[in-house]
Amino acid sequence: MNYDKIFINGSWTDSNSSETIEVENPTNKEIIGSVPACNEEDVNKAVKAAKDALKSWQFTSLDERIDLTEKLLKELRNRRDDMVDVIIKELGAPRNLAKNTHVIPYLSDIENYIKVIKDYPLKEEHSHYTVLKEPVGVVGAITPWNYPLGQITKKLIPSLLTGCTIVLKPSQNTPLVSYILAESIEKVGFPKGVFNLIPGKGSDVGTPLNTHPDVDLLTFTGSTATGKKVGELASDDIKRVTLELGGKSPAIVLKGADLEKSVSKVLGNIYNNTGQSCSALSRLIIPRDEKDKIEKMIVEKTKDFKFGDPEGKSIDVGPLSSKKQFDKVKSFIEKGRDEGAKMLVGEVPKESEGYFVGPVVFTDVKNNMDIARNEIFGPVLCVITYDTLEEAIEIANDTDYGLSGAVFGPKEDAIDVAKQIRAGEITINRHS
Repeated sequence: MNYDKIFINGSWTDSNSSETIEVENPTNKEIIGSVPACNEEDVNKAVKAAKDALKSWQFTSLDERIDLTEKLLKELRNRRDDMVDVIIKELGAPRNLAKNTHVIPYLSDIENYIKVIKDYPLKEEHSHYTVLKEPVGVVGAITPWNYPLGQITKKLIPSLLTGCTIVLKPSQNTPLVSYILAESIEKVGFPKGVFNLIPGKGSDVGTPLNTHPDVDLLTFTGSTATGKKVGELASDDIKRVTLELGGKSPAIVLKGADLEKSVSKVLGNIYNNTGQSCSALSRLIIPRDEKDKIEKMIVEKTKDFKFGDPEGKSIDVGPLSSKKQFDKVKSFIEKGRDEGAKMLVGEVPKESEGYFVGPVVFTDVKNNMDIARNEIFGPVLCVITYDTLEEAIEIANDTDYGLSGAVFGPKEDAIDVAKQIRAGEITINRHS
């Protein structure tokens, strides 16, 4: 899977850089492919192509854009197994997870975007004025490694359907699946320059894309620290910015909750994708007087999750994505132990043939501990107890993040608590 070209203005072309980025399989540390490491000159060419294409693409009919997107969806479905195989290798996702979490749901998302745009009010007539919702222009998209296809489609498809053009910088850790996407876009016949693919490092591609004066909107998904820099850089020319950043999301278990279901949902959420999800429920906030019962459930239910080689039979959870991730998660596990938290499940990982980390659950966690304050991005759960409902809500909101959360308990009580949690997304008695 060695790619030596980039996709600009509808053609596969050489990068202006002679450097490449090697892609490692986190399961066995083998190099499975490479892509060009683009530079600022490549960014300039891609943005120019997108800007030129915008002149006509923004005025195409909605029916034409829908038709091309439907053809793209059909082609991606034809290449579903190819994308699954690539995600297994470049991310380390087990086959079932790669297929049913990383690919199929995002193909369904594309279908849903098409349904939404058909009834979306792009023109609103009022008594004394008309509102026209027009394409924002050239979109610069910087996507993360943890959902290498999904985070692209969430940015790409709405851009294409609304008449925008796009320049994509995929993660340097998991760029290979984006090439299947680019090949599919080329095959179905999107106009030249509407979509452009420029892989590379953040400093070499992300920064010049972010600061380019002809990029009208920059959409970034990734760490909070990087997101802050993105916002600062984009503010120089007042371009629009959309950010989806980190989380240290709370899951509150109320008195009267279905404990079996609550524990199962939280564990499934924090272990899924090896904990490498920004919306992972990483803080479990439980009644103190039910601590022993819930801890026993955690120990027993963790046994249901099979960690190991993603190509192995019935494996649910694979390795972390890289050595950088492994070292980070390991250091937090060691820190949690040093801070005085009790390791109810798991152990400090040792590097092996791959970047494997088993499930880790800390109890007796205080919300001021580093493991409770920082996004670990691994299969590490912090269990925190409360005595009063007011205390539970205070703990949930005592965080630098505000991405998501969950509440488990009697429906009306759970809704009332959910309204008091300061986060963008709250789920009640489930997580999906």
